[in-house]
Amino acid sequence: MSLIIKRRAAQNELHLADISNPVLRRVLHARPVTSSDDLELPIKGLLSPDRLLGMETGITLLVKHLHAGTRILIVADFDADGATSCALSILALTAMGFRHVDYIVPNRFEYGYGLTPEIVELARSKKPDLIITVDNGISSIEGVDAARSYGIEVMITDHHLPGARVPEADAIVNPNQPGCEFESKNLAGVGVIFYVMLALRARLRDLGWFAEQHITEPNLASLLDLVALGTVADVVPLDRNNRILVKEGLRRIRGGQARPGIKALIQVGKRNAQRLGEADLGFAVGPRLNAAGRLEDMSLGIECLLSESAADAYSMALELDALNSDRKQIEQQMQIDALAALGEVELDADDLPAVICLYSENWHQGVVGILASRIKEKFHRPVIAFADEGDEAGAQIKGSARSITGFHIRDALDVVASRHPGLINKFGGHAMAAGLSIARDKLESFRNSLTDYATSQLGSEQLQARVLTDGAVAEEEFNLDTARILVQAGPWGQGFPEPTFDGEFQLQEVRIVAELHYKLTVLPAGGDKTLDAIAFNLVNEVDLEPGMSVRLVYRMGVNEFRGCESLQLTVEHVQVLSEASRR
Repeated sequence: MSLIIKRRAAQNELHLADISNPVLRRVLHARPVTSSDDLELPIKGLLSPDRLLGMETGITLLVKHLHAGTRILIVADFDADGATSCALSILALTAMGFRHVDYIVPNRFEYGYGLTPEIVELARSKKPDLIITVDNGISSIEGVDAARSYGIEVMITDHHLPGARVPEADAIVNPNQPGCEFESKNLAGVGVIFYVMLALRARLRDLGWFAEQHITEPNLASLLDLVALGTVADVVPLDRNNRILVKEGLRRIRGGQARPGIKALIQVGKRNAQRLGEADLGFAVGPRLNAAGRLEDMSLGIECLLSESAADAYSMALELDALNSDRKQIEQQMQIDALAALGEVELDADDLPAVICLYSENWHQGVVGILASRIKEKFHRPVIAFADEGDEAGAQIKGSARSITGFHIRDALDVVASRHPGLINKFGGHAMAAGLSIARDKLESFRNSLTDYATSQLGSEQLQARVLTDGAVAEEEFNLDTARILVQAGPWGQGFPEPTFDGEFQLQEVRIVAELHYKLTVLPAGGDKTLDAIAFNLVNEVDLEPGMSVRLVYRMGVNEFRGCESLQLTVEHVQVLSEASRR
């Protein structure tokens, strides 16, 4: 698939007088920054919990159960956001004096997603008086009804988009529910439950609860490492509010104040905690935590996060690391299968479908989401990957969808479901990611219906892969100080993208490392100073040799080796240039 490299346009005309580095100034002019205040990220700048619809009702409900000493059960999602949400809620509630707090996390292979009636039946064995959902629940209409029929009250905390109806829960806190005026709609599930705990602590402080019970008022900032991990791992847009949460969480981690479980996951991921960045959370820590929910049971990940023992946490982190290695092997084979299934498609041809739907009876249900992401990245098409769901192979299949900019995948599924009642059994999600279940024998009908809709919505320009950069870097700007400044200006992430640049180089040295990666020495066009570069996972994508002229899309970073720091380019894309195409 050919790639168009475009340079970001300025989004603001702020003076940014305090920013002396010209590269950083250019980068910030191309980011959603509305004032110089957006560059300051103090913890006191967080939005108030009071503007979250349902917060007052939810806190009143929690206080009632606290005074009654009843049993609280957390029902969590089975990904990193759900695991961090679960751990945070248990730690915070316990610190505030709740005596009976337990959790369950649905096994995705047995129960599926959310507070289903089946999960309610499982929950009844723990005899809860109140169920609190974290990172799920906004679509659990039948599950909430089932719980309330048994006399169990339900509080939903979620961030996913609601459907046409919302459950009749006793309280709902979700910035995306109708009527909620909370300015940041981008909170992850862990951000939502963190806000609930902030409001609960404030209410209990006003009631004199901590003094009355001789309880030390908890410092909820100590839980921001969990908030940062869950927020980055869930790839929610980093608006100013989320950037504050992530920045403060990273600051605590770098300062040695992370929970033992997070420290252990950083260690097995071979990352430096003192220099940890948001990319490390997203690509090293988060996947190891997610591996438990993908292959087995997220309880292992939650217990790792809850552990107060460094030794126990490290032991569990090693188990998670092993699961992640297994996940990688499974994913690799699934990619081979998927690419073989698409092998007859000419990648640059006009007949590449507007949406790609893939299924194999041999695929692992817990890994189809990653597969969909990989195929989407390769072909720049919305992708849904399906695997068998349940023991009765082929009767029902479960799909995980990943989309491209301009095609709201959840809304697309809603359109298909409305046009063809009964075609989709259930679905939910966001603009860029969704999940669904359909009958196996309806796959072809579903594929045709979704493809027809996608074809009507997506033009050829939208289906052309593009990458945005912050332009070229002058030779004098290639230095360690600029790399440090760019790293320190974060957190970067979804919606506030990490700075990337493009330019022409000549390859001086090319080595293959670990069979998949290129270690390069490059010379900027017109320059006389060579630079080190690393290109991860590109060996099977492009053949590189010394002497080639190439256009690189890259990030500027700091490489640390044996105590010494140096500038290193991390290459994301390579275009080999012919002499005729150079400009």
